[in-house]
Amino acid sequence: MKKLLLHLERDTRASVFDQVVAYDAGVDHVMAYGGISPAEVAPLVYGVMFTRGGEDLRHSAIFIGGTRVVEAEELLDQVQKTFFGPVRVAVMFDPNGCNTTASAAVQKIARGRNLTGKKALVLAGTGPVGTRIAKLLFREGCQVLLSSRQLERAQEVCQHLKQQGGVEVEPLQVTGKQDANAALAKGINIAVCCGSPGVQLLDQATWTQQESLEIMADINAVEPLGIEGIKVGDDGKERQGKIVYGAIAIGNLKMKVHRAALQALYQRNDQVLDLEAIYTLTKELGA
Repeated sequence: MKKLLLHLERDTRASVFDQVVAYDAGVDHVMAYGGISPAEVAPLVYGVMFTRGGEDLRHSAIFIGGTRVVEAEELLDQVQKTFFGPVRVAVMFDPNGCNTTASAAVQKIARGRNLTGKKALVLAGTGPVGTRIAKLLFREGCQVLLSSRQLERAQEVCQHLKQQGGVEVEPLQVTGKQDANAALAKGINIAVCCGSPGVQLLDQATWTQQESLEIMADINAVEPLGIEGIKVGDDGKERQGKIVYGAIAIGNLKMKVHRAALQALYQRNDQVLDLEAIYTLTKELGA
């Protein structure tokens, strides 16, 4: 029986990137729909629910993507409301690559290390990837600080993390070099840069002088990089006494995780591959 994937997102045109990854992961056919509103979800989900039954349901699955993460969450909610009892299919939620990227970044940092009690700073962390990295680092036992150029925005995000999952994160305002220095001087052991492409958040002179800093990761692959003095391909390389991970090294693992998650969808029809499930899978890959 063919492996079918219903791809839903709010963006007008469904992501070509995500469709290519699905085919590379072994999906036989992708039915991609962009511009989908929550009200349009049920009939599409019925199409994959009622055409197969019993054990055959695991050969159909749903992927929710797009760039508008908050709106994608509305689609996920509606998909789950459409299911009833055992009549359902597996779902993967990864709009804008937020869950696979965050999982890859934190796995790079955490693999083979005990992070309990470490102080971690997520710079420019109020976006979908940054908030998920903060959540995973907290789950790994870190004391997490999250920054934004606007303190009110950082406070809002930290409050949301606490309300939604009991994740305790300290908000910080970081607007430039002086603020970054002050933040790192709080005894930070781990720094993760989640800023916009081409925006430098840490200069080399700032991070090299911080004795407590042990590990850095940067998800920005566009020059100038978020962290000056590292390379996009750095994969656990030591620079100035710090272990560093660049965007390409993180991205390579992200792609491996993305493909593995898609393949895992077809093992059982009762799965929802969200952040927690994808991170668990990432750790199982041992990459």
